[in-house]
This record gives sequence, structure tokens and C-alpha cells, in this order.
Amino acid sequence: TTRWTSQALPLLVTPADDIIQVTPFDKPDTLLEQLRHDPTATFLAYLPHSGFHNQRIAFENALVLARLLNRTLLVPPMRLGSKTIRYVQFDKLRHFLTLGGKEGLEHCPDVPRDITTPDECLDYYDYTLVPWEWLVDISEVKAHQQLLRISNFTSAWLYDSLNVSEADTLLLPDSGPYDFRFLDSVNDISPSRHKYLQSVYISDLAASQKRLLQIGTLFGSSRLRLKQEENKRIRRDIRRSMAFANIDLIRAANSICDALGGVYLGAHIRVGDGHFRRDGRDNARLIWWKLVQVVLGTDVQTALALEKEVLQRITEDDEEMDPPQIFPDLPSLRVPHPDLSPLPHSISPTAPCRGRLHRTPPLSHLNIPLFIATDSREPHEDPLFTPFLKTFPCTFFLSDFPGKISHLDQVVKSNDRVMMKPFLMPLLDAMVVGKAREVVITDESTFSTFIQDVLWRTYHGYEIVQRG
Repeated sequence: TTRWTSQALPLLVTPADDIIQVTPFDKPDTLLEQLRHDPTATFLAYLPHSGFHNQRIAFENALVLARLLNRTLLVPPMRLGSKTIRYVQFDKLRHFLTLGGKEGLEHCPDVPRDITTPDECLDYYDYTLVPWEWLVDISEVKAHQQLLRISNFTSAWLYDSLNVSEADTLLLPDSGPYDFRFLDSVNDISPSRHKYLQSVYISDLAASQKRLLQIGTLFGSSRLRLKQEENKRIRRDIRRSMAFANIDLIRAANSICDALGGVYLGAHIRVGDGHFRRDGRDNARLIWWKLVQVVLGTDVQTALALEKEVLQRITEDDEEMDPPQIFPDLPSLRVPHPDLSPLPHSISPTAPCRGRLHRTPPLSHLNIPLFIATDSREPHEDPLFTPFLKTFPCTFFLSDFPGKISHLDQVVKSNDRVMMKPFLMPLLDAMVVGKAREVVITDESTFSTFIQDVLWRTYHGYEIVQRG
């Protein structure tokens, strides 16, 4: 084994022809019974929202904050799927979350196909609620702090289930997504250019005698401004535990990694929404240059000539272009990892390459397999990806490996009978990139940053990068 090969993730095999049940989060919790009768128990609650990675960041921040305050964290499930709950101000968000489950929709899976779908069932299969433990291994986290899984966000549930009244609640309601930031040092202040409206010192929260600390949103990589080394260590360990560890996804990721030959490059190219769609061409070009010049060491003039040749084959555009500016990633440089071993002279993926291999020595290193994770619906046909396909003859996408992911067709949420495979593809995409020899990501994407800082480094045994 060498340092540039990623270790296979541990795996428990589940037969592909069996239904893989995803257990719901709402089974009776013995901890709940203990806490119900403990008048000294204290809690922290927050309101999740938006897509998966926003939820993950909020969960991570909540874990850290609860640990520093020595409070039991009330953990809502993660919401997977296309029907997200967007951020709104505190009262509305809590109301939306209260109504955002599937209570009262138990009849939806049984609606016959030959009749009109009732209005309340139209988006039934667009989302599902899953416990965090299904995706990530937080056993080490739970060894140091108490977590209580919940599915109800109402004050009535808190009172009935935990004997916590509104009078015994410290409320931090937000009216915007960046109202509160939490600092661990009273000698520290947030920089004048930060985006948060108010700074809250964690020591002030620790002094509260209220049994429940109820916060709204905790999304934001810089939401917690930590200066104390022990607190940064706690955040590092919690963030590292967010690396995906589901056995069915591991099975698929390992299989695809083997098909790629075990040694390959990874790129996460986000082009599907917002400014990532608008800036897609520039971001794709920057990623191409990072792969060709920074990762593979191609000199600038050769890279320019190669880019010109590729673009002319695509657009017949003879415009002279300067190399893009490539800035160093300072947070990553502050957490160095061991030097990677030299690339082997030849790499042979078992999956067939779609392009003709380069035969001349100056370009033969471009034959290394490249796996691209993306939110583009049809990357094979998307012109943004043509430069990669023309440059790297062994370029692959997740859709090139249907046989490696077929067992995910059997993953079903047991209580709502939702087939989960469509929700899992972005996570699997990220895992395969995370196992690559080197990765290049889309700037300003929290998903990309998570792949580079956490998944790639965890899968290769390196210390993760902390930002914020």
C-alpha cells in the first residue's frame, strides 16, 4: 500500500436482491424516558432547513455548541430529497418544520395508479426523513455527549415529553439567516466585515439556568468563531465524524474505485443552480487548469496550446486566452499532509475509456482516469464538460457505472416506503471523488469544500481542514 492509494472503506455486505430497510427515527428512545424524569437535565434545540449540506453544517455546529455548553442536543432527522424547507424567520420556520413531516399521509403509498393522485400526496415521494446515524458514524461523538432524536418541534411536545415549559426556555429567535454568531472567548470580537448581526458569547449562554436553549438556524461554516484550542479540537473531531459511513454507499464507492483502477483524479463541478450555473463556464475552465497544470504539472505553454486545440475542436474559436488566476488555498496549506508518491507509469481502469489515449509522452499523463461528480443532469452532453472529455480520454461520471450501484435500487425507507436511491446519488458522487488520489473542487461551494476538507482527508487518513 502506498500513500497515494486510498484504503478500502470497511464494509458489511448486504445481499443485492434483498430489500434494504432504512429504519425510521421515531422508535421509542430509552434516553427520553430518563430525561423526562430528570429535573436537572438541560437541552439545546435548533431548527434545520434547506438542502442536505446546509443541514449537515447546522448539525455539526449544534453538536459543537451543545458539547461546549454540556447540554443534551435535541437532534432532528436529516431531510433528503428535492422538497426542501427553505430558511424563513424563526416562528415561520418552526411552523413549517412542524408541518413538514408525513404524519397524516400514511395513505399516500396505497393510492392506486389508475386514479388521480390526491393533492396532499403529490410530493410524497420527493423527500424522506432519515436519522443521521444512518449516514454518518457518530458513535464517538455520543461517547462524549448526549443526543436525543426528536421529530416534533412544538412547545407542546417539549412540555409533554421533557417537562420543559416556555418559562424555562432561553429563546434566541432570528429574523434573518445571519442574526447570531457564537464566540468562545470574551477577549475576541468578530471582524468588522463579518456578515453576522450579533455576537453571542458562549460563556454567557453557559451561565443561563434555563433548561432549554432554543436557537433558530445554525447554518454557516463561520457561525462558531472558536479561538480556544480545546474547542477547535472538539470541532475537528465532530467535523471528521461527518464523513459518510453508510455501508451500502461504501459498497458502491469501493466498487467504482476498483473499476477506475484504484488510482484516479477527482473533480467536483457544481453547475446546476444559482451563481454556479451563471459562472459554470469560468468555474469549469478553472478546474480544468488546476487538473492539468497544478495536479499533473503540465507547463503553462503546453497547457495553453492544449486548451487552444481542445477549444478549436469544440467551437472553432481562435481567440487567444490567458491562463486563469489560480490562488493558493491557505486553510489547506495550514494543515499539510504527507507528499503523494509519484504517479505510476500506467493505470488501467477496468471500465473502458471513452476517448482515444494520448500516445506522445508530453500528454500521456493525461490518460489517468478522471472521475467527475456534478449536478449537471446530462454531463456527457453538456458542453461545459467537453474540454474534460477531449483532454482526459478516461473521463468517467457516476452514470457510467450502473452495475456498481444497482443494489441501491433496494434501499427503501421502511415507514413511508420511499425509494431512496435518487437522494443518495449526490452523496455517492462525493464519496467516489473523496477516494481519488487528488481532488479539485468548485470554489465557494460548501458541498465541494466538504469533499476536499473532510471526505478526501478522512478517507486518506489525513487531518481534516477547519474553516470558520
